[in-house]
Amino acid sequence: MIEIEVKVRADHSKAFPILKKIGAVKLGVEDQSDIYFAAPHRDFAKTDEALRIRSLDGQAVLTYKGPKLDGISKTREEFETPVDETATIQILHSLGFSEAGVVRKKREVFRTGEITVCLDAVEGLGEFLEVEIVAENENELETSRAKLFELLKEFGAGEKDSIRTSYLEMVMEKNNR
Repeated sequence: MIEIEVKVRADHSKAFPILKKIGAVKLGVEDQSDIYFAAPHRDFAKTDEALRIRSLDGQAVLTYKGPKLDGISKTREEFETPVDETATIQILHSLGFSEAGVVRKKREVFRTGEITVCLDAVEGLGEFLEVEIVAENENELETSRAKLFELLKEFGAGEKDSIRTSYLEMVMEKNNR
Protein backbone atom coordinates (compact mmCIF):
# COMPACT_ATOMS: atom_id res chain seq x y z
CA MET A 1 0.00 0.00 0.00
CA ILE A 2 1.18 3.53 -0.72
CA GLU A 3 0.13 6.35 1.55
CA ILE A 4 -0.09 9.67 -0.31
CA GLU A 5 -0.16 12.33 2.38
CA VAL A 6 0.14 16.09 2.66
CA LYS A 7 0.50 17.92 5.97
CA VAL A 8 0.09 21.65 6.66
CA ARG A 9 -0.15 23.83 9.75
CA ALA A 10 -3.78 24.68 10.44
CA ASP A 11 -5.92 26.51 12.96
CA HIS A 12 -8.48 23.86 13.90
CA SER A 13 -11.10 26.45 14.85
CA LYS A 14 -11.02 27.65 11.21
CA ALA A 15 -10.86 24.12 9.77
CA PHE A 16 -14.04 22.79 11.46
CA PRO A 17 -16.46 25.03 9.51
CA ILE A 18 -14.74 24.08 6.24
CA LEU A 19 -15.05 20.37 7.04
CA LYS A 20 -18.75 20.91 7.67
CA LYS A 21 -19.14 22.91 4.44
CA ILE A 22 -17.56 20.16 2.31
CA GLY A 23 -19.65 17.47 3.98
CA ALA A 24 -16.81 15.61 5.68
CA VAL A 25 -17.99 12.85 8.01
CA LYS A 26 -16.35 12.64 11.44
CA LEU A 27 -15.05 9.12 12.05
CA GLY A 28 -13.73 9.66 15.55
CA VAL A 29 -11.15 11.07 17.92
CA GLU A 30 -7.95 9.23 18.79
CA ASP A 31 -5.30 9.80 21.43
CA GLN A 32 -2.14 8.43 19.82
CA SER A 33 1.24 7.73 21.34
CA ASP A 34 3.98 6.78 18.88
CA ILE A 35 7.32 5.31 19.90
CA TYR A 36 9.87 5.53 17.08
CA PHE A 37 12.88 3.24 16.85
CA ALA A 38 16.42 3.62 15.55
CA ALA A 39 17.94 0.63 13.78
CA PRO A 40 21.37 -0.74 14.69
CA HIS A 41 22.26 -1.48 11.05
CA ARG A 42 21.31 1.79 9.30
CA ASP A 43 20.38 5.38 10.03
CA PHE A 44 16.65 5.82 9.34
CA ALA A 45 17.12 9.61 9.29
CA LYS A 46 19.51 9.21 6.33
CA THR A 47 17.48 6.53 4.54
CA ASP A 48 14.22 8.44 5.18
CA GLU A 49 12.53 5.41 6.77
CA ALA A 50 10.58 5.04 10.00
CA LEU A 51 9.71 2.19 12.36
CA ARG A 52 7.21 2.89 15.10
CA ILE A 53 4.75 1.35 17.51
CA ARG A 54 1.51 3.32 17.76
CA SER A 55 -0.59 2.85 20.89
CA LEU A 56 -4.25 3.66 20.49
CA ASP A 57 -7.18 2.64 22.71
CA GLY A 58 -5.27 -0.19 24.38
CA GLN A 59 -4.12 -1.59 21.02
CA ALA A 60 -0.68 -1.38 19.40
CA VAL A 61 0.34 -1.40 15.76
CA LEU A 62 3.87 -1.81 14.39
CA THR A 63 4.39 0.37 11.30
CA TYR A 64 7.27 0.51 8.83
CA LYS A 65 7.35 3.52 6.50
CA GLY A 66 9.66 3.43 3.51
CA PRO A 67 11.48 6.41 2.00
CA LYS A 68 9.39 9.24 0.56
CA LEU A 69 8.62 8.68 -3.12
CA ASP A 70 8.41 12.29 -4.29
CA GLY A 71 9.71 15.74 -3.45
CA ILE A 72 6.35 17.39 -2.79
CA SER A 73 4.29 15.23 -0.44
CA LYS A 74 4.94 12.61 2.23
CA THR A 75 4.10 9.72 -0.11
CA ARG A 76 5.65 6.42 0.92
CA GLU A 77 5.12 2.69 1.06
CA GLU A 78 3.76 1.59 4.42
CA PHE A 79 3.26 -1.74 6.17
CA GLU A 80 1.34 -2.23 9.43
CA THR A 81 0.49 -5.12 11.72
CA PRO A 82 -1.15 -5.38 15.15
CA VAL A 83 1.32 -6.34 17.89
CA ASP A 84 1.68 -6.81 21.61
CA GLU A 85 3.40 -3.55 22.54
CA THR A 86 5.48 -4.81 25.47
CA ALA A 87 6.68 -7.95 23.71
CA THR A 88 7.48 -6.06 20.50
CA ILE A 89 9.52 -3.44 22.36
CA GLN A 90 11.44 -6.26 24.08
CA ILE A 91 12.07 -7.99 20.72
CA LEU A 92 13.26 -4.78 19.09
CA HIS A 93 15.56 -3.96 22.02
CA SER A 94 16.95 -7.52 21.90
CA LEU A 95 17.74 -7.01 18.21
CA GLY A 96 19.64 -3.80 18.97
CA PHE A 97 16.95 -1.27 18.11
CA SER A 98 16.71 1.74 20.42
CA GLU A 99 13.96 4.24 21.07
CA ALA A 100 14.52 7.36 18.97
CA GLY A 101 11.65 9.46 20.28
CA VAL A 102 7.99 9.70 21.21
CA VAL A 103 5.20 11.71 19.57
CA ARG A 104 1.87 12.21 21.32
CA LYS A 105 -1.15 13.69 19.61
CA LYS A 106 -4.89 14.02 19.64
CA ARG A 107 -6.22 13.22 16.17
CA GLU A 108 -9.72 13.98 14.92
CA VAL A 109 -10.42 11.88 11.83
CA PHE A 110 -12.82 12.84 9.03
CA ARG A 111 -13.65 11.35 5.64
CA THR A 112 -14.70 13.08 2.45
CA GLY A 113 -14.95 10.76 -0.55
CA GLU A 114 -11.72 8.77 -0.81
CA ILE A 115 -9.76 11.30 1.25
CA THR A 116 -9.06 10.99 4.97
CA VAL A 117 -8.66 14.33 6.73
CA CYS A 118 -6.96 14.45 10.14
CA LEU A 119 -6.80 17.38 12.52
CA ASP A 120 -3.76 16.73 14.69
CA ALA A 121 -2.97 18.54 17.93
CA VAL A 122 0.62 17.44 18.53
CA GLU A 123 2.08 17.77 22.02
CA GLY A 124 4.69 20.54 21.98
CA LEU A 125 4.21 21.38 18.28
CA GLY A 126 0.72 22.75 17.76
CA GLU A 127 -2.10 22.14 15.28
CA PHE A 128 -1.85 20.51 11.87
CA LEU A 129 -4.12 19.22 9.12
CA GLU A 130 -3.20 16.05 7.21
CA VAL A 131 -4.98 14.80 4.11
CA GLU A 132 -4.29 11.38 2.67
CA ILE A 133 -5.30 8.85 0.07
CA VAL A 134 -4.21 5.23 0.15
CA ALA A 135 -3.22 3.92 -3.28
CA GLU A 136 -2.41 0.45 -4.55
CA ASN A 137 0.60 1.54 -6.62
CA GLU A 138 2.73 4.48 -7.76
CA ASN A 139 0.68 4.89 -10.97
CA GLU A 140 -1.97 6.66 -8.86
CA LEU A 141 0.52 9.06 -7.27
CA GLU A 142 0.08 12.17 -9.44
CA THR A 143 -3.73 12.10 -9.67
CA SER A 144 -4.08 11.35 -5.96
CA ARG A 145 -1.66 14.10 -4.98
CA ALA A 146 -3.57 16.56 -7.22
CA LYS A 147 -6.83 15.62 -5.43
CA LEU A 148 -5.20 16.32 -2.06
CA PHE A 149 -3.91 19.74 -3.09
CA GLU A 150 -7.31 20.57 -4.61
CA LEU A 151 -8.95 19.80 -1.25
CA LEU A 152 -6.34 21.82 0.63
CA LYS A 153 -7.36 24.90 -1.40
CA GLU A 154 -10.63 24.80 0.57
CA PHE A 155 -8.54 25.37 3.71
CA GLY A 156 -6.51 28.18 2.12
CA ALA A 157 -3.40 26.00 1.79
CA GLY A 158 -1.37 24.98 -1.23
CA GLU A 159 1.75 23.14 -2.31
CA LYS A 160 3.97 25.88 -0.83
CA ASP A 161 2.49 25.14 2.62
CA SER A 162 3.22 21.40 2.51
CA ILE A 163 5.37 20.13 5.38
CA ARG A 164 7.40 17.03 4.54
CA THR A 165 9.11 16.91 7.93
CA SER A 166 7.72 14.20 10.21
CA TYR A 167 6.33 14.97 13.64
CA LEU A 168 9.24 13.01 15.12
CA GLU A 169 11.78 15.16 13.26
CA MET A 170 9.96 18.29 14.44
CA VAL A 171 9.89 17.11 18.06
CA MET A 172 13.57 16.16 17.96
CA GLU A 173 14.52 19.48 16.36
CA LYS A 174 12.57 21.40 19.02
CA ASN A 175 14.16 19.37 21.85
CA ASN A 176 17.69 20.00 20.48
CA ARG A 177 17.35 23.80 20.57
